[in-house]
Parts: sequence; structure tokens; C-alpha cells
Amino acid sequence: MRYLALVLAVLSPVLASAQATVGKPAPSFTLATADGKTVSLADLKGKVVVLEWFNPSCPYSGAKFYRTGKMQEIQTKAAELGATWIAVNSGTANSAADLAKFATEWKIPATIGIDADGKIGHAYGAKSTPHCFVINAEGILVYKGGIDSNKSNKFAEGDLAKNHVLAALQDLKAGRAVTTPTTPAYGCPVKY
Repeated sequence: MRYLALVLAVLSPVLASAQATVGKPAPSFTLATADGKTVSLADLKGKVVVLEWFNPSCPYSGAKFYRTGKMQEIQTKAAELGATWIAVNSGTANSAADLAKFATEWKIPATIGIDADGKIGHAYGAKSTPHCFVINAEGILVYKGGIDSNKSNKFAEGDLAKNHVLAALQDLKAGRAVTTPTTPAYGCPVKY
């Protein structure tokens, strides 16, 4: 146990420095999707991309956003702003069939990406669901953090919470630099 703690202490700074950094090129990825296809950052060159770490059993990701239809509304607004949204599920807790079932039942307009080995989640430093990342059309990471300012697992504040992802997309659409490029992520831990 002490050896493991020592290894983690030595590797933590190295791993942290390898994670996605705002203002730098976003780590490339290729993901299998719940509908049996693949999606890659290279295929989306020239498009704005939102990556959202997603877990249907998380009270934040599943209950607060998807079961209420709020995330679907946010994803539709993001598409109207020209963004491609990928909800990434890291780890092996959910099968492709399970994720496809959730996508159908919850009428999710986003692509569901499967990161079973967690490599993409680790490359981005995804810590929670929903942890979000916005990549501009040039492939630069311009936002990472929480989806909004309401860190509760319910919508007690209604629509009064500031949606950081939509704000970043509006900045990009207007040709501005993203006003708030980082915020604290919140939610359930990603189950690597």
C-alpha cells in the first residue's frame, strides 16, 4: 500500500501535466459510439465540439439533467450555436447496449461516446459527471469545468443557474474569446 502511494505521488504531477490545458490543442480522440459508429476529433476538424462526461446512474448527470430533459435542451441549444456535442461514458459500468437504450429512452440528441478503457477521460482530466470541455473550430481547448453554476444535484434554482458551456459557445459564435475559460467541475466521480 505504501509503495502504491509513493508511485501515485511521483506520477501525479506527470499525469496532471499531460491533461488537457485551456489554450492548447485538445487531445485527439477516437471513440466508439453507442449506435455502433465511431467519432474522432480529426473527423470534426473545423467544428466546435463539446465533450461532456456522462453517467446515466449519477444523480447529477442522469437525474438532474437527462431525466428532467434539461441536458437535451442544452444540447439542442448548443447545436443551434453550431456545436457538435459528445456525451462520453468512461469505464466499463455501462455497455454500448445500455447506453443506446438510455439515448433512445431519454431522446438524447448528442452522440454517446464510449471510453471503456478511460484513456480519453484521463487525457482530458475528466473528474466528474458532468465535466465539460469545449474545443473551438481550430482544435484548441477553450473551456473546461462544470456545466453550470448550480452545484446541487437538483434544479432547485431552476434556470437561474449560469450555464458555462452555453456561455462559452455564445462567446465563440460572437467571435470573442471565452470569458470564463475554467470553472470547478462538480458531480459524481468518473468511474474509471
